Amino acid sequence: MRAGPSQDEIRRQNLGALLRYVHVHGATSRAELTNTLGLNRSTIGALTADLAAAGLVTEGAPKETGRAGRPSLVVRPESARVFAYACSIEVDRLRAARVGLGGAVLDRRTLDRPRGLTAAEVAPLLAGAVKEMQHGLPADAVCVGAGVAVCGMVRRDDGLVRLGPTTGWVDEPIGTALGIELGVDVPVLVGNVAEVAAFAEHARGAAAGCDNVIYLYGDVGVGAGIIAGGRRLTGHGGYSGEVGHMVVVPDGARCECGNRGCWETEIGEHGLLRAAGRSDARGRDAVLEVFDAADHGDARAQTAVRQAGDWLGFGVANLVNIFNPEMVIFGGTMRDLYLAAAAQIRSRLNCNGLPACLEHVRLRTPKLGEDAPLIGAAELAFERLLADPLDIG
Repeated sequence: MRAGPSQDEIRRQNLGALLRYVHVHGATSRAELTNTLGLNRSTIGALTADLAAAGLVTEGAPKETGRAGRPSLVVRPESARVFAYACSIEVDRLRAARVGLGGAVLDRRTLDRPRGLTAAEVAPLLAGAVKEMQHGLPADAVCVGAGVAVCGMVRRDDGLVRLGPTTGWVDEPIGTALGIELGVDVPVLVGNVAEVAAFAEHARGAAAGCDNVIYLYGDVGVGAGIIAGGRRLTGHGGYSGEVGHMVVVPDGARCECGNRGCWETEIGEHGLLRAAGRSDARGRDAVLEVFDAADHGDARAQTAVRQAGDWLGFGVANLVNIFNPEMVIFGGTMRDLYLAAAAQIRSRLNCNGLPACLEHVRLRTPKLGEDAPLIGAAELAFERLLADPLDIG
């Protein structure tokens, strides 16, 4: 028989649970930690002392409570000292940020990304942005790792981008390439942009407290991050969530993936611009111009937006029928389409969704906004620390 966990293992698990709670919920009183974690006050005191000694949290008196008696000490994450680097590789831009323990974005950089760049060409650009953010760091600052969000199919085991139709990538080792460019001894973890954004919104955003969530992310293509039963649904190899490649029009337009009639050919960048009579345009700004033109009465733009909204509602209805989520969040350009065509989306959803599946579903935009992919990428890097806080470098 296998022996039970040792005292040291139990202690490390408790340290991780306490740090994770403070990381997600922010400044928390010892009293709340005692009640939430189910540990006694002396144990909470010992654990917070260990984390404070490791430089991961601080303890201090709360702000004025207005209550009589001695207030409980408040535990806060050391956001300025302990951080992760986060990068988001999008079709037309690159973003990098320094994200502190607790989820605060401390610094950021944004670069234009000419389409067609390989991972070997993107990595130096991101590394340059990261190195800019290293200037002026506290002497005792600790980087626990780096996370990268990318549009494409990411192999779970090693972060290889197997296929990124909208970026033109096939079997690109972006994590390895970025690690070499950074030249630092920290792990560089890679995840699909929709998946990591869903992770962030579930932890600290619009979906906090929801165990079943679909996060739809749009750029040129469309992908989904799926939370089922409170856990990320990644699939066997990590390739789940490629909802943009559901075939909805078998003889439809050619998709970047090689098929015809994929969902994203109707609701993604190319489909919307084609319907609006702007096939020669491209990029997020061009998409936003269509929404603006529709707002100002352009009949063809209005028709394109209504049509895309109808197709978006069609696909969402199928996803709602399959996964029975509590919430669907629209991120990236799907947020803009949702805001511009909410009536069409809801009408189609109500028409095609099963009544039982529609009873409790809510449609939302990201609480974390455009920061969701960056914060989610940072969460990938924080996971190792939260699993074993004593393993901090």
